Amino acid sequence: MLFLEKPVLMKNNFSLDNKIALVTGANGLIGNQHCIALAEAGATVIACDINLPKKDELKKTFKNIFCLAFDVTNKNEIIKAKDIVVNKYGSIDILVNNAAINDMFENPELAADYSKFENYPLESWKASLNVNITGVFLCSQVFGTEMAKQGFGSIINVASTYGMVGPDQSIYRDDNDKQMFYKGPSYPTTKGAVINFTRYLAAYWGKKGVRVNTLSPGGVLNGQNQTFINKYSRKTLLGRMASVNDYKGAVVFLASDASAYMTGSNLVVDGGWTAI
Repeated sequence: MLFLEKPVLMKNNFSLDNKIALVTGANGLIGNQHCIALAEAGATVIACDINLPKKDELKKTFKNIFCLAFDVTNKNEIIKAKDIVVNKYGSIDILVNNAAINDMFENPELAADYSKFENYPLESWKASLNVNITGVFLCSQVFGTEMAKQGFGSIINVASTYGMVGPDQSIYRDDNDKQMFYKGPSYPTTKGAVINFTRYLAAYWGKKGVRVNTLSPGGVLNGQNQTFINKYSRKTLLGRMASVNDYKGAVVFLASDASAYMTGSNLVVDGGWTAI
């Protein structure tokens, strides 16, 4: 006779009721939506960034979203944040390592020259490594250690399609085939490192009950010019860029018991960009 475990309703597997979730880079376009998604699923969300203003807007809408400011590259600040969360809520169940630097150019006329690999500033390289890799390392070390002590937790490291494939520099050309800028070397390098760091942590903390996975999103519509949107969209199987809502299901899945047997994985949500 075959004995099965007592069935659990699938919708309950996705519930984050009574869970404490911490999201770094919460002021960012996707980070903001990660906070909303986790809150909608029932979690108490600690929205974290180096500055607070946008999170105040979240707090007005969601009574279960709270604000905390700290620098992901400063271990002492992270430890203080961890103590605040544990003392107030008793545990840390979910960590979304979302904070990252993506190159921006103040002067469009100089962007192409500035962003060429031959000219790429060492300062920009170091800054990206510090936030995009060291920040993930430190937050995982401090908050993840707390999870390991508890015997449970889910860490979600946000990478990118550019962590798996090299940038297609042609999509950054205008209608006259002029290179507007180049995707710099630091972002793809750091996001690739995040994916393998995820595997390291998953192997290290698996027996402690801490699951560690990567979410690799594709490009999101955010006021880009139509030429870029068209070029990007043609490279995806779905024929479009992502909306800000397209990653909400993925982050809830990785945070919840719906992915209870998943660790060390890279969940790619990119409209098929990397499929061909």
